[in-house]
Amino acid sequence: MRIMGVDPGYATVGFGIVEYANGKFAAAGYGAVTTKADAAFETRLAEIYADLFGIIDKYRPEFMAVERLFFTTNRKTAIDVAQARGIILLAAANKGVEIAEYTPLQVKQAVTGYGKAVKKQVQEMTARILSLSEIPKPDDVADALAVAVCHAHSYNSRISDFKKRRGTRRPFRFETEK
Repeated sequence: MRIMGVDPGYATVGFGIVEYANGKFAAAGYGAVTTKADAAFETRLAEIYADLFGIIDKYRPEFMAVERLFFTTNRKTAIDVAQARGIILLAAANKGVEIAEYTPLQVKQAVTGYGKAVKKQVQEMTARILSLSEIPKPDDVADALAVAVCHAHSYNSRISDFKKRRGTRRPFRFETEK
């Protein structure tokens, strides 16, 4: 199974493509989509959409696992990241990629076995699971790979649910005026 993990943002969107078969993991690719801070926000969103659309075309994942947002302080940042997250989900939906969402607690639990693990522990364990010589940078990339690993671990417990839904969902097509 090929999973695209995504750590949402609007300045940096981390992505990681993970292959999972017979209990074994391999990183098929990873990186970050970045936008310029001085660009108009709608331009940044358009860039994220276009870049992710291309990444989905290149790697053809079966699933996209996205981290759910968790903010406690800055509401403006939370709203902007939520908008970017919507664009990320739209790109997956338009490509017909099945979407799964996980909280930071679920990702930590799936990767380290401990829901209160610190970021560094999650990143180190993700690198070990994927047999990477070092933790990918920036942190958003390592986080995206961790979300993909989380989905692989969680998939078997949700397989019947996915099988029931598969074939009943149609991709949403966003049409623009010409």
